[in-house]
This record gives sequence, C-alpha cells and structure tokens, in this order.
Amino acid sequence: MSIPAARQRFALEIQSEPIDLGRAALWIAQEAYPDLEVEEYVAALDEMAAEVQERLPPERYPLRVIKILNHYLFEDLGFRGNREDYYDPRNSFLNEVIDRRTGIPITLSLIYLELARRIDFPMAGVGMPGHFLIRPLFAGAEIFVDPFQQGEILFPEDCQELLSQIYGPGIPFQEHHLRPTPPRLILVRLLNNLKQIYLSRAELEPALAAAERILLLIPESLPHLRDRGLLYYQLGRWQQACQDLKRYLKQAPFHPEINRSDEHLIREIVERLESHPDS
Repeated sequence: MSIPAARQRFALEIQSEPIDLGRAALWIAQEAYPDLEVEEYVAALDEMAAEVQERLPPERYPLRVIKILNHYLFEDLGFRGNREDYYDPRNSFLNEVIDRRTGIPITLSLIYLELARRIDFPMAGVGMPGHFLIRPLFAGAEIFVDPFQQGEILFPEDCQELLSQIYGPGIPFQEHHLRPTPPRLILVRLLNNLKQIYLSRAELEPALAAAERILLLIPESLPHLRDRGLLYYQLGRWQQACQDLKRYLKQAPFHPEINRSDEHLIREIVERLESHPDS
C-alpha cells in the first residue's frame, strides 16, 4: 500500500529538532485535505504574527504581550473554542481552525504558540489531563494562558481547580501536570484526539492513519503499537496486525507500566491470526 505524499512530508518534518509545529500540523491536515496548500497557511500565520509585532510596545513585559496577543486573536480575529461541536474532527485540523476561527484547546494553543514563536516570545504548551494550556517561559512567570477561554490568565491554583472540575478527585493534581509539553508530544496528543474521535464514529481508516503517524513520532510506544495492531485486525489486514501484536506481546513484560488486563485478549487474537491462511 502506497504511503500518502502528505505522510512522507510529515515524516520528514518531524525529523528536525525543534519540530516546526505549524508545518507538521498542516501536513497532518493535508492527508485529509489533499488540495491544502501548506505554505499558504504558513504565510497566514506569518501575516498574523507580523500584525501582532506591529502592536508590541518597546517593553515586552509578559502580561502586556499576552494581552496584545489575546486582543488580536480573540477580539479582532474572533477565534473561539468550539463548545457546540467539540468532537468535530475539523477542530483538530489547523487549516480548518484558521479558516473557521474555531477549535479545541490544543489547536487554539498551537496557533497561539506559533504566533508567539514568530515574535520571539518564548512560550510552551502544557498538556494537562483533559485540557491544554500554554505558559510563557520567563523566570518567575508562574502564569498560564487558556486559549479555549479567550486567553484567560490562570495561576497554578486555578489549574488545580480546573483539573478538579474536569475529573473530581479521580486524578489528584501533581506538579508535573504543569510542565512544558515538547512539540513532539503535542503532535502525539493532537493525533490521539483525532484517533479517538474517529474510533467513536467507527471510522477505522482515518483512525488507523492517525495511529500510524503517532508511531512515526514515538515508535517505541507499546500502547500505540497495540492500538495500531488492533486497527489492522479490525480492517482485515491480518499480516500487519499479527506483526504489531506479536511485537507488543514480546515487549510488554519489560514495561511494568503496561496494563496486563488486555494481554490475554491480545494473545487470543494473535493465535487466531497465526491460524489464518493470509497471516
């Protein structure tokens, strides 16, 4: 089966460090939108950043820069969180978010990060459980920005309260929840969102496409290897399913964080596949 050109470009893009988040996210989108011109959207981000640059004062105090970014993105351009149709796949494609001015926390954060990078204002993504924020990277700047809430400024205590609102006591707050998320893992989270959305719709081919790209980003991830193998199995791609699931079973004992409850099921599937004439 041939590899889509967009997938090849994505694979090349993520080889560089640091990863260009904007371009990588656009190559993800191009697989769903073959006519998408990546450089046109890169230029759109450049133009947005140039507009912000013109508004910046000589003294770039973090809160002042954030206020200008917030005003431009959320008041002038009208970006907003899509609460009405949160699980629409379009919310995860950067071209659609730019065109429609609406998205989910991670894609709105990605646009914010891309503008901040272009104006030399250091920021990082923060992948909290159940939500995504960004934070300025300045000594003593213990503040966070929530692009899904029109750029609301949060302090660590607010983030702790937010986690409690989402999960209750189920996930206790820990300091590592507020650590910067590397660009590679931001893309993993973006693709995992897409994978889960497509699985909920029983759209297995696009779910598999997301799973395959996750493994380009983190090839040693056993949970994602298992998920890809199960998707191959559901799609009748027996040989590829067998390869993935056998590799998973071989390596799982050396990874204590792996949930053992599914190993019996995976082993049964592998036995079934090995008896299949096409595997």
